[in-house]
Amino acid sequence: MYGYGKGIRMERIMDRKTGNFVIVPMDHGVSMGPVTGLIDMKKTVDAVATGGATAVLMHKGLIRFSHRSFGQDIGLILHLSASTDLGVSSRSKVLVASVEEALKIGADAVSMHINVGAEKEGDMLSDLGMVADECNEWGMPLLVMAYPRGPTIKDSYDPTVVAHAARVATELGADVVKCSYTGDVDSFREVVKGALAPVVIAGGPKMDSDLDILNMVHDAMECGAHGVSIGRNVFQHRNVEGMTKAISEIVLRGADVTDAIKYIG
Repeated sequence: MYGYGKGIRMERIMDRKTGNFVIVPMDHGVSMGPVTGLIDMKKTVDAVATGGATAVLMHKGLIRFSHRSFGQDIGLILHLSASTDLGVSSRSKVLVASVEEALKIGADAVSMHINVGAEKEGDMLSDLGMVADECNEWGMPLLVMAYPRGPTIKDSYDPTVVAHAARVATELGADVVKCSYTGDVDSFREVVKGALAPVVIAGGPKMDSDLDILNMVHDAMECGAHGVSIGRNVFQHRNVEGMTKAISEIVLRGADVTDAIKYIG
């Protein structure tokens, strides 16, 4: 499925036995500021690594404060795009890093965010096409966070628009597609089927119930998803390591929710 370079690097961000992913994104500081869970970065990265995450995802400036500080065996995904919630058009992401920088840093993969339907959709699609070409040139895996967001989008969880955004990511070169779970098994199965590339689900806003999170993860896997890319519901959890472990048990070992939740305590 992948060339030699991509294949070798892809193995560093996934579970080699299953081909599944437990990714914990930590790029929220640019968009939201210094949020809870992303202050003591070494502690947080160590907790998710110990819990069984296959990779963390962050902007280039955070790496020196966190990644592999304790010798963790965990993959590194460099996030290439950004916007802030303070901006007048926060849905319009711009490139702030490059594939070349990722190679110099030693990252195992790169990611970027596109909002299909946003005011600057065209610019983001153009950037995605360029980054995908560079990733192919250098053998760098590309994860694309693809969300339907913009003035014409009435419901960003509508299965039709979620499926459309996921397909856009694949069509323009994503090796892994991150999208929102649509809320039910039948509709999300169609999203996964139409995406073609491996799909991982986003965690969405901070949830109050551990059971809701784990049920969502379990249902997504039943639909054929290849894992998760969940941030706040992991790194802001009262038991970061335990929540990571619970999710990893479901994604990487096929555990039931009732068994997985025991790791949270």
